[in-house]
This record gives sequence, structure tokens and C-alpha cells, in this order.
Amino acid sequence: MMQEQIEKVAATYRQYFNENPSSIVTAPGRINLIGEHTDYSEGFVLPVAIDRNVAVAFTPRADKIIRVYSMDFDQELVVHLDDIQRSDGGWKEYVMGMAWALLDAGYALSGWQGVLAGNIPIGAGLSSSAALEVAIGKTFCVASNLDLSPTTLALLSRKAESKWVGVNVGIMDQLISAAGKEGHALLLDCKSLEFKYVPIPEEVTLVVLDTMTRRELTKSDYNTRHEEVIQATKLLGVQFLREATPQLVEETRPQMSSTIYRRARHVVTENQRVHAFSNAMRNNDLLMMGQVINASHTSLRDDFEVSSPELNLIVELAQKQLECLGARMMGAGFGGCALALLKTDHVTSFSEKVFHPYYEQTGIEPHIFNVTSADGVVENTKLLTL
Repeated sequence: MMQEQIEKVAATYRQYFNENPSSIVTAPGRINLIGEHTDYSEGFVLPVAIDRNVAVAFTPRADKIIRVYSMDFDQELVVHLDDIQRSDGGWKEYVMGMAWALLDAGYALSGWQGVLAGNIPIGAGLSSSAALEVAIGKTFCVASNLDLSPTTLALLSRKAESKWVGVNVGIMDQLISAAGKEGHALLLDCKSLEFKYVPIPEEVTLVVLDTMTRRELTKSDYNTRHEEVIQATKLLGVQFLREATPQLVEETRPQMSSTIYRRARHVVTENQRVHAFSNAMRNNDLLMMGQVINASHTSLRDDFEVSSPELNLIVELAQKQLECLGARMMGAGFGGCALALLKTDHVTSFSEKVFHPYYEQTGIEPHIFNVTSADGVVENTKLLTL
């Protein structure tokens, strides 16, 4: 799939600029096995980089002009690095946001021209925006001869999304796109930014259940949840919500509204589930893995209230299937995708048993597909078919 994506973007670059690109960058999307809405309270998460990506075929320029064509939107952005300004939104904001974040951090940037395209479903909870940020950031690095660590690149990408685009995200999405490792999940401490790679059991197949419902993250209740977590943190008297225990949450319950109490309970118990799931992976305990992600969905649905009728339905349908270890909604919520863990590679039969009743009850055709793990962002001239 990656080679096909690369060839498509490289071919479009040749048509658009009448020359061969000098290089190509690919940055993956992600699924998050466990640890939802914990990253912006400095908690723990367990994402996996996947074989869906954003690719940029490009050539450095001698001036400070950025000229980039988006195949997905059939639009072009032309901007001078000395005149970075907000536009009318959309994908262009991520390009200019990354330029702004790098320049604001003191890096000297050179211009480049390129073509970009992605095969990550947009707005589905697979981090298409983070992949775009990391891909653009890496392109700037290559074009400008900058050598940034994955963590630094991730932090700058997060800065672009939170300060320029205006979404108060955590660090997870950007860091897994920058530092992913094939065959492994990344156990990330969002406070220290330390991470460990955890092998994914070979018997497990990862299946994405796309409800084909979408949300605009900047227009959703995402930022409201962020504010509620801050309120809970203050009431509990801790610096970060990750420092609270279930016992402290229960003891402080009389001082909290029902809503704030449930938000706190989700984050605190979800952090515990991340460690339980990681240990189950290391022990190859597939049944425990399924139980933990089922519990995660219940908490996201009832305590954090970020699910939706379609997400709940598709998760319930998945959980009923014998080949399914467990399932839960994934990502910010309010629409998008769920994740199912299969104990055997029977994706086709499983998909059919979920697809038909979901379609009958919603009138929407879901997109169900399996994903495999992948490495993080990479720049490689050898992958180009010239």
C-alpha cells in the first residue's frame, strides 16, 4: 500500500512540476490500542503507527517560496516564508502552522515545492491531521538540512495544531507518527515523554470499524472535555490528573459535580487500563486484552461521554462476534472509528457479520478494514520510481 501511494504522489509531482521529485516523505496515521483522552492530562497511552499515511513528494527550492499541491483537495498553496498568515482553514493551515512553529522555534527554513496526498480517512480518529503535520515538518527538515529528533518534531507538530490550528491536543498522535515502530505499540508517558516499545502479539489482528460518521474536531466538544479535565484537576488538588488515584476521586466526589466526577473517573481508570493492557500484551494474554478495551469503551461512553449512537452500535455488534476479543470507540469520539481485536485472521467473515446489521439499523455503509503496524515518519529517495 505504501509503494502504491508513493508512486501515485510521485507521478502527480512529475505532471505538476514537469520534473522528478528529489525525495519523498511518508508519515503514518495511528490507532490507539488503549488510553483515550488521557494524553492532555499527562497520562499514559498505547498507540500503534499504521500502514495508512500522508506522503509528500518534493524538491527543495533556492528561495523561500513554499508551493504545494494537495491531490486530495485539488488545491494549491503558494506562500513566502516571510509572510506566513492564517488562511481560510483546511489543510493549508497545517502547512503554514508547521512553518510558523519551526520559525517561531528559531529554525532557519528554506523553500520547497511538492505534492501531497493521504490515504488516512479524514476525521475518522486515525490522526490524519497529525500525520500531515509530521510529514510537512519532516519535509521542512529535509529541505532545510535540519536534524530534529522524533520527540522534537512531535512537539513542534503539537504546537502547530494547538497554537495555530486551535485544537488543544495532547502529544500522542504526533509522537507515534514520528517515532512508531513496525510490530510494536508505543507505551508513552505523556508527562516525561519517555516511551517503550511493546511487541504486538502475532495472533492479534487489528480491525478498524469506520462508522462513516464524521466530526469537526475544532467544532466538537473536544475542547470542552479538555476544560473539564482541568476543572477536575484543580478540585482534586493535583498538578496533573494522572497523579490522582481512584480513592482520591471517590473521596473528593462530594466537592465535584456529577459531570466533573465522571470525567475524572474516566481519566484515572483509563490510565490504569493502559498498564493492564500493556502487561497483557507482554504476557500474550489475549482474553485480558479484550476485557480491558471493552471496559475502556464503557468508560468513554458513560463517564467521558464522547461516543455516539453509531459508535456504540458498531462496537456492540463487534463484541457479539466469537472471533472478536474486544472492541471500543477510538480517537476523540463524536463519530469516526472504533477498533476491534480479532484472535484469528477472519477479517472477511467478521466484517460481513458487522456490516449488514449496522447498515440495516443506520442506513450507512460502514468501512471495515484491517491495519498493520508501521514505522514512523521516513524520508527515502530509494522508494521513488523514477
